[in-house]
Amino acid sequence: MDLQEQYLRELKMLFWENSLNPDEYQLERLAHFALLVTQKNTKLNLISRKDVLKIIENHIFISSLIAEFLPSRVSKFLDIGTGGGFPGIPLAITRPAMRGVLADSTSKKIDAVKEFISKLKLNNIVAENFRVESEDFKQKYADTFDLVVSRATVPLVILFRYSLPLIKEKAFIAAVKGGDLMDEFKTTELKYKAHIKKSTIFELSYKPSNLRNEKGKKLILIEINK
Repeated sequence: MDLQEQYLRELKMLFWENSLNPDEYQLERLAHFALLVTQKNTKLNLISRKDVLKIIENHIFISSLIAEFLPSRVSKFLDIGTGGGFPGIPLAITRPAMRGVLADSTSKKIDAVKEFISKLKLNNIVAENFRVESEDFKQKYADTFDLVVSRATVPLVILFRYSLPLIKEKAFIAAVKGGDLMDEFKTTELKYKAHIKKSTIFELSYKPSNLRNEKGKKLILIEINK
């Protein structure tokens, strides 16, 4: 069995175990993406070396799982600090009606992400080599997004600051984080209370290996008004 076929089997098992039903084409694209990242990772550190064997569970599946918690009405997302394309590329595959911008300040990583987007034939996302807090990026994308996503890149209060110039009047921030989030959330609420309409923390638990969320990953979903 080749590596992509192995990845496809792992994905099918995880999705099936958790009563999720992406179509075959989406699963094949996710497996292909995993292979592309694994191959590129021998030259460029996109994910930690020890994580390569767990790429499906720790990166591809968890990034896809986020889509289950996102409001159905969001249409344009920004992935801040996308790194190797997480969670932006799996989101673009599992939610093809959404359009997105994947941003990272490291040019080598964005070059890799552009290559992945091209090879996967994804026409609903683009990759940008920018710091999202830069004036150039803010001018280009002011008032554009109704969803900002990020995987553990910056503290929540910073993510808020980055997001406000770039979002529409009503939007959502979705951040994947680990550990105890109470202090981080309280700091954010203190500073941006006027903008926060509603917040929910979802435990990213799943069968069979993370039933009680031993990995400690959570999704913070915050509905905000500009």
